[in-house]
Amino acid sequence: MRSLLILVAVAISTPVVNTVFAADRMMEEVVVSARKRAESLEESPVSVSVFTAEDLESAGIETARDFIALTPNVTLVETQNAGNAFINVRGVSQARNSEMSVAVLVDGVLMANPAQFTQQLFDIEQIEVLRGPQGALYGRNAIGGAITIRTRQPSDELAGRLEVGADSGPGYTAKGFVSGPVGDSETLKYRASLSYIDTDGFLDNAFLGEKADPYKDVSGRLKLLWEPTDNFQADFRISQSNLDTQALYFVIDAEADDTDLDIRVNNPGVNERDIMNSSVKLEYEFDDGGTFTSITAYDDLEELLTGDNFNFLPPAESVINFFPIGGIAIGLTGDAFADLSQTQYLETDSVSQEFRYTSSASERMRWIVGAYAISTDRYISTGNQIDRDQGVFPVYKVPRVSLFVDPTDPSPQLSLLADTQDNFAWAVFGDIAYDFTDKFEGSLSLRYDRDTRENTTLTEPLYDPTGGIGIVFGEVRKESFSELQPKINLRYLPTDDLTIYGGWSRGFRSGGFNQTGVGAAITEPGVEDVFGAQVADTFEVGVKNIFMDGRFTTALSIFSTDFENAYFFFFDPTTSTQNLGNIPEAEYVGLELEANAYINDYLTGYFGLGLTDSKITDAANSAHNGNEAPLVSKNTVNAGLQLRYPIASVDGLYFTGRFDYQHIGDTYWDPANISVRSPVDLVDVRVGFESDDNWSVVLWTKNAFDEEYNAEFSPGPAPGLNFLWKAPPRRFGLSFIKNF
Repeated sequence: MRSLLILVAVAISTPVVNTVFAADRMMEEVVVSARKRAESLEESPVSVSVFTAEDLESAGIETARDFIALTPNVTLVETQNAGNAFINVRGVSQARNSEMSVAVLVDGVLMANPAQFTQQLFDIEQIEVLRGPQGALYGRNAIGGAITIRTRQPSDELAGRLEVGADSGPGYTAKGFVSGPVGDSETLKYRASLSYIDTDGFLDNAFLGEKADPYKDVSGRLKLLWEPTDNFQADFRISQSNLDTQALYFVIDAEADDTDLDIRVNNPGVNERDIMNSSVKLEYEFDDGGTFTSITAYDDLEELLTGDNFNFLPPAESVINFFPIGGIAIGLTGDAFADLSQTQYLETDSVSQEFRYTSSASERMRWIVGAYAISTDRYISTGNQIDRDQGVFPVYKVPRVSLFVDPTDPSPQLSLLADTQDNFAWAVFGDIAYDFTDKFEGSLSLRYDRDTRENTTLTEPLYDPTGGIGIVFGEVRKESFSELQPKINLRYLPTDDLTIYGGWSRGFRSGGFNQTGVGAAITEPGVEDVFGAQVADTFEVGVKNIFMDGRFTTALSIFSTDFENAYFFFFDPTTSTQNLGNIPEAEYVGLELEANAYINDYLTGYFGLGLTDSKITDAANSAHNGNEAPLVSKNTVNAGLQLRYPIASVDGLYFTGRFDYQHIGDTYWDPANISVRSPVDLVDVRVGFESDDNWSVVLWTKNAFDEEYNAEFSPGPAPGLNFLWKAPPRRFGLSFIKNF
């Protein structure tokens, strides 16, 4: 029955870029800024999926997971803690402690830390997901693509919105905004938005008899817009997010498809994340139509996670009892069983500045020139403690007393790896587009990025898990990574309804440091103290078409990417470190097909298909040559239907329904391809009522068929001891929205 429903839905919704569901908007043009200029989605020579404000509301998009589930050839792996989420675009992915595989911009400000990506999305105007290297315009981390998020601007008149809801956690939500002019001012406007979520969670901890994933998030944003003249505006934005949840509730099992074991950590742990972002954007438009833009931003992030340690079982079943350290701990402490807990603390702050001049869009030759710089300070500590079943004591920058100094402490420290990084990156960039004819355009973009990273080791000898191998307190390591990122693109418009484009582009992602000493302490090929920078070269051709007076749209793109230094993740139990290794060379070939169908005045459908064939061509371990690249899903399917039907007996009232289907194909996780996760099929459903009087009520369910699968598989220290992170089960809820 389940398979039949999925097949019927896919068939009906056959030939997703943007989904516009109201009949009176079938011909409305969607405008994107993929090339840092406003242009029609259909004429933009980029493989891009767009989600307008209407799309975000109709699909119930509240997190990155939600819009990625609607995007072909893009997947998201969420694991370990709130700050660990890995985007994969066309096979280009990230891993723990790496920079993102896409550049993410919120209101034009580049997201400084990947731990920020999983924030709640609320009061959003539009999201654009660009696939393929976008480094020429978006910089060093746009190696797989770019995601631009635009929040809603202050309104000219007083307006507001309130949304309240409940979920099956059980949990509760409240969201809203108020916007309008400041007092009687005609030049100064504001918008204040708030999001509150509190749920008990959905995954069971069988040992503790409680939920493993409670979630409480309080986020707010304030925007001020000052427009003293027709050609100048100043936009100030400040946001704050405070999250409390849990972390490190892994299951240890053999295969990526194993879902039979329960979560049984004896320490529920803590995951606290606090994020503050602020920015000032100034724009001045000159008489000739050119615009000068200045964006200044400051970001601050702190994240603490504590929890159980390998093998994530109660003390009596802990694998640590079979390791030599277990005997040492028992002998020193007199505990009946030895067990370990762990903590990690991350603190980053960054200041960035961008200057950009954009020429008039009405000229035959259009150009952009700019410069960007960002300074980031980072501290990270990762430590192990003896677990005496008295909870986990958080460790920030100062370790607890050593087991070898005071074995009677409630949770003595065994190890603590710590270091700081002082990073400075800068770039200069330019773009020129020229209309050779009314139908034929050529463009060239060029950007040079340089990233310098200075790492200082703060691991004290008493807490060094390597026994002094390769770790020197106070040691300073410094590396610079740089790359020239060009992009050449051609666009041909044979008719008003057809766009053909093609080109070549390069993306770049900086390398970085594993925690000091791991290169000497472990022997995994490709894992060193420094992991190298990445470069991706992509050839792409695409075509976009509009049929039947805009009732049917399609977009097809085909790509081939040569990738240097792909990442893989490696956990070393002896040092309890999470490390990145490099795969010297890999290849990715694939395509995306997207389509929208406006079936009638009430019903619309969309379809998206993504295919990615990956191959490791030069591995650090030659036995891995020819294998699939890590974290790559071979295919994705996204399909759905949206209904908005008037209720004849009640004027101005509509029944609404939405069906979304996501298929994620076979997924590989490591260079050895030791286990593959089988395809995952997920269905979300939303039904409700909507009124012309500005209110709506929606009953929703996610993962409606309660598909059991693992969100992540990570190789462990031995066969059968691999890390599995359970994905959320079915959950449902009710929401009520009122606009004022």
